[in-house]
Amino acid sequence: MLGLMQDWPLLIHRVIDHAASQFGVQEVVSRSIEGPTHRTTYSAVRARALKVAQRLARDGIREGDRVATLAWNTWRHLESWYGITGIGAVYHTVNPRLFPEQIAWIVNHAADRVVMTDLTFVPLLEALADKLPTVERYVVFTDAAHMPATKLKNAVAYEDWLDETDGDFRWASIDERSAAGLCYTSGTTGHPKGVLYSHRSNVLHSMSLCNPDGLALASRGVILPVVPLFHANSWSIAFSAPMMGSKLVMPGMKLDGASLYQMMEEEKVTMAAGVPTVWLMLLQYMEKEKKRLSTVKRMVIGGSACPRAMIVAFERDHGIEVFHAWGMTEMSPVGSFGAVKAQFADLTGEALYDLKMKQGFAMFGVDMKITDDSGKRLPWDGKTFGRLKVSGFAVTRGYYGLEDQNILDDEGFFDTGDVATIDAAGYMQITDRSKDVIKSGGEWISSIDLENLAVGHPDVAEAAVIGVAHPRWDERPLLIVVAKEGRPVDRDSVLKFMEGKIAKWWMPDDVQVVGEIPHTATGKINKLRLREDFRDYHFPGA
Repeated sequence: MLGLMQDWPLLIHRVIDHAASQFGVQEVVSRSIEGPTHRTTYSAVRARALKVAQRLARDGIREGDRVATLAWNTWRHLESWYGITGIGAVYHTVNPRLFPEQIAWIVNHAADRVVMTDLTFVPLLEALADKLPTVERYVVFTDAAHMPATKLKNAVAYEDWLDETDGDFRWASIDERSAAGLCYTSGTTGHPKGVLYSHRSNVLHSMSLCNPDGLALASRGVILPVVPLFHANSWSIAFSAPMMGSKLVMPGMKLDGASLYQMMEEEKVTMAAGVPTVWLMLLQYMEKEKKRLSTVKRMVIGGSACPRAMIVAFERDHGIEVFHAWGMTEMSPVGSFGAVKAQFADLTGEALYDLKMKQGFAMFGVDMKITDDSGKRLPWDGKTFGRLKVSGFAVTRGYYGLEDQNILDDEGFFDTGDVATIDAAGYMQITDRSKDVIKSGGEWISSIDLENLAVGHPDVAEAAVIGVAHPRWDERPLLIVVAKEGRPVDRDSVLKFMEGKIAKWWMPDDVQVVGEIPHTATGKINKLRLREDFRDYHFPGA
C-alpha cells in the first residue's frame, strides 16, 4: 500500500522559489569584480534566474546540456546556477586554479555548449578558445560599460544578454533524478573525473546540512562562503543559505585576510566557511593589525585537516566556535560535521580540542565504514586505522563518461581514498590520504597529525610532511615548514617543540624550511609536487 502524499519532485528551482516567497527582501551582498559592493535580494535573484533560463532556452540550450561557469562568488554566478538548472540543463563549475590544459580537457570532456565567466578569466579563455570546439558562446559576467574587446566566439556582456528577455518564463518540469551539476575532481594524478549531481541529491544534501548540528543556518544569520562555488559544489551553501533565508555575503575575487576581515565586519557576518589556508591568512592579518571579529560566532573549516593551533586561536583568542567538516566532490560534498554531541557537552580545554580535531560524525544520509585492504570491516575503537568508505543519497555511484566502471564495493560503498579511525561515539578522524600515509618499518605514520603539531610552533606558518625513502625503514617522515613573516625558524627548535607530544618513532628525521608550500587547485597541500621537489633528497646519515 502506498502513502497518500503529494508527489512533489525535489527540484532546485523550488529552493529559490521558497527563498523569494518567504525571504524575498533578504540581502545577497557581493564584492563585484568591477569593484563596488553590490546588493540584491533573493526575490531579485529569482527574477533574474528566470531570465537566465529564458535566455538559455532561446539560445537552444536543452535539458541535459552542459553550461560551464568559470567565475568567483558573486550574485551573477549564483543566479546563473538557478537559471541553468531551471531549464533542466547542467551547471558545470570549472575551477580556474587548474592548469590551463586541465581546464581545456574538462570543458571538452563535458562538451560544454556555453561558458559563463568573470572578467578575470577572459584572457585565460582567449588563450584556450581554439582548443574548445564544443563552446558556442561566451557570456561575460559584466555590463556593457565594462565589457572588454574580445575575440571569444559570440561573446556578450551578461547584462545585455539578459536585457533581451522579459522573465516571463516557467521552470522546466523534469524528473528530480535529472542531472543538475557537474564538478570535476582536482585531478592531481591522471585526468580529473566528473561527478554528476542530481536535483534530488543536491536538495537532500542541502537540507541535511542545514540542521543545528551542521551549518545551523537561519534567516537571522549572515553567512560568508569563502569556499568558491567552483569548489566541490560550494559545500551546498548556494542552496542551503537560500533554503533557510540566511543573508548571503559573497566575497568575489578578494580572499586575502584584509579584504575578508573588512567584509565580515561591514556586513556583520555571523558564520563563515572555507579552507584552512584562507583562515590562516585572516588570522595572520588580525594578529599583525591587532584586530578582532566582532560578530562572527561560528566558523566551518574543511577541505583539509585544520591545525589544532588554528582551532585554539579562533576559539580562545577570538571567541569563535570552530567546526571541522569533511567530505569530497564525490559526496556533494559534505559527509561529516564536527558538532559536539550531548554526551560531550561538558568537555572543556584540551579534551574539547581533542574532540574538535576529529572530522566529526556522519550527517543524516551518509553511512560510513572502515576496512582493511581486503574489505573486512574494522572496529570503531578510535585507534584502528582503515580505508574510509561511504554510501548515501548524495554519494556518487560512478563518474561521468565512465559509467561502465564499477567504483563501489560489494556493499555499495565508495572508497574515499582516505585512511581514518572511527571511535565508539561515531566520530571519524582522517589520519591521511591512502597515498600519503607514511609506511615506516611496517607501521603507519599520519602525516596530518605531524603537520598539525608542527603548525603549533610559534614561528611556523604552514607545514607539510611527506614520506622519503629510507634504506632500513622503507620510508621516514620529512617535515617541510614555512616560517611566519619576520620570525625565522630552525630545525632543532621545531623538533624540540614536537618532542614528547607524539610517539618517538613518529618524529620526523629532518626538517626543511622553504619559502612556500605548493597547493592544489582546491587549496590542499600538493603532496605530489612536494614529492617531486624532494625526489633527490636523502636523510643525513641514511
